[in-house]
Amino acid sequence: MAGMAATAAQDGALRVGVTAGPHAQMGDVVKKVAQEQGLSVELIEFSDFIQPNAALDAGDLDINVYQHRPFLESQNAMRGYRLVPVANGVVQQMGIYSRRHKALTDLPDGALIAIPNDPTNGARALLVLQAAKLITLKDGVTVTASLFDIEDNPKKLKFVEVEAAQLSHSLADVDAAAVNSAYAIPAGLSPSKDSLALEDQNAEFAVVVIAAREDNKGDPRIARFIKAYQSDALKQFVEKTFPGAYTVAW
Repeated sequence: MAGMAATAAQDGALRVGVTAGPHAQMGDVVKKVAQEQGLSVELIEFSDFIQPNAALDAGDLDINVYQHRPFLESQNAMRGYRLVPVANGVVQQMGIYSRRHKALTDLPDGALIAIPNDPTNGARALLVLQAAKLITLKDGVTVTASLFDIEDNPKKLKFVEVEAAQLSHSLADVDAAAVNSAYAIPAGLSPSKDSLALEDQNAEFAVVVIAAREDNKGDPRIARFIKAYQSDALKQFVEKTFPGAYTVAW
């Protein structure tokens, strides 16, 4: 009976979790490509970074597409998930944005900077700030960086931790904020034009992965979805719709 249930599930629509905004838009394109190839896809949108993994782990999704590998690994460690990356998606950079200042050099001493409140993306923001020479972290600290690891802070920057989806909305209240492209673009921000500093596209945090559960990664529908995702149609859509914001990672 269990084998029959698994076969029936694999004959149905592939349930794909995406975050609202660019990933949902890309998902619509992939859904059409997949449909042309005989694969039915159901897109399920989320408004935060936590629920797509919870839903995947619970079996309410078959895969999700929105996160980088370090975040996936941290969620596995924190929540006991057994989720695995099965393919690369797109490059999604984090930028430093401001409504008050036009350049990093304009930031005053004691400026208030908003960063994500989850540990992994908080570390990511600190690494972007370090690359911009605003702070220095302790030697060897990377994906586990926290505010306690700031060794040098010449401008005496102050930090406030904010839920990732709210960072773009916080710009009215802070001097600058570290915002992921997934939330910057819906807020009308252009990573290439509006950011005061932009994460290197080769950074470990920049590549979005397609994630599945360890126990379903062999589902043949997933391989078919990856083929539809890593298609010329999506590449052309990304280049046309998000120039200077997203690039493909395959």
